Amino acid sequence: MTTTIEEREVSLTAPAHDRAPRVVSFEPADFAVPTGREEEWRFTPMSRLGGLHDGTHGAGSDLAVESAAAPGVEVALVERTDPRIGSIHTPTDRVAATAHAGTARAVVVEVPADLEAQGPTTITLRGTGGTQFGHLLVRLAANSSATVIVEHVGSAVAATNVEIEVGDGARLTFVSVQQWDDDAVHLGQQHARLGRDASFRSVVVTLGGSVVRLMPSVEYTGPGGDAELVGVYFADSGQHLEHRLFVDHSVPDCRSDVIYKGALQGQSAHTVWIGDVLIRAAATGTSTYELNRNLVLTEGARADSVPNLEIETGQIEGAGHASATGRFDDEQLFYLMSRGVPESVARRLVVRGFFADAINRIGVPEVVDRLLAAVDAELGALDPRYDFDSVDGEGP
Repeated sequence: MTTTIEEREVSLTAPAHDRAPRVVSFEPADFAVPTGREEEWRFTPMSRLGGLHDGTHGAGSDLAVESAAAPGVEVALVERTDPRIGSIHTPTDRVAATAHAGTARAVVVEVPADLEAQGPTTITLRGTGGTQFGHLLVRLAANSSATVIVEHVGSAVAATNVEIEVGDGARLTFVSVQQWDDDAVHLGQQHARLGRDASFRSVVVTLGGSVVRLMPSVEYTGPGGDAELVGVYFADSGQHLEHRLFVDHSVPDCRSDVIYKGALQGQSAHTVWIGDVLIRAAATGTSTYELNRNLVLTEGARADSVPNLEIETGQIEGAGHASATGRFDDEQLFYLMSRGVPESVARRLVVRGFFADAINRIGVPEVVDRLLAAVDAELGALDPRYDFDSVDGEGP
């Protein structure tokens, strides 16, 4: 079935003068084949998508699934025809519809009402080669709390969908880690729907893969919703890492806070960050801010950053956005070296300092440790001087 954004419920309805009418459908054939000239595809290297966008991909299978649930949290594999699948979000592009149609079984994570889960629930989606699909549904009942970590590893040309429902008064930290092999392609949509007084923290860590294009989005269904979207990414030579966010404020007295930070090094390393925040006329009392920062470590790397903020009511608590891209600060490096810090250690400290405020918001120690180790490894791969554990016998 095909519908347009204007025909859906108010939580997803966009006035004609702001976000252009878009098709939303579970059927890939209902979407035109993107060419790369469309606004939403203009930064994406279409020739590197493995045919996911135009239907020329090979026969698909499901990504391999491994899971470890926190006590009281239920994790199950269900058929795609399960009525819960697709109940929170309808695909908004051809690739997401292809992922929905191609997935045989979906992972469902359910947290019962009033449960405060102890420890994280971990889902590993593993690429085993070729074209693969995945679908994850996370549902928190009222007044529950949980941390869910989703790890993407291995090699595949992958398309995935994530649906998240955070019930009234519930609290969810959702962590998505992209640590694919160097040849992997991953396009995914992640949509969260927040209830009254719900709290949602999205953490996106993108490190591996040839092309990764993620689209996190948030909608609110009742007042008091609070969304924090944190992202950290590190692009190496030849990598294309793209994050497109949409926060839809459609009800009063909700909050959103976005901070994404990325570093780039190597020839043709490319990152894209698009941050769209819409405050509708009914969303009085909204407070929102979005920030993107990019650190370019070498020549030949490119970062595109486009924050967009649309406000349809003057009765808000506050709204703003900021974006900046800059090169490595040699003055900071000189300052540290002048005080006896070895050069390679100083470089790591500067890069870690750049990421610090985003990393401090992650709140999941095992994710932070892995991220810092990966950043150190990336820096070490760039130049032998960055071997932090063997500089004049000194460690960090």
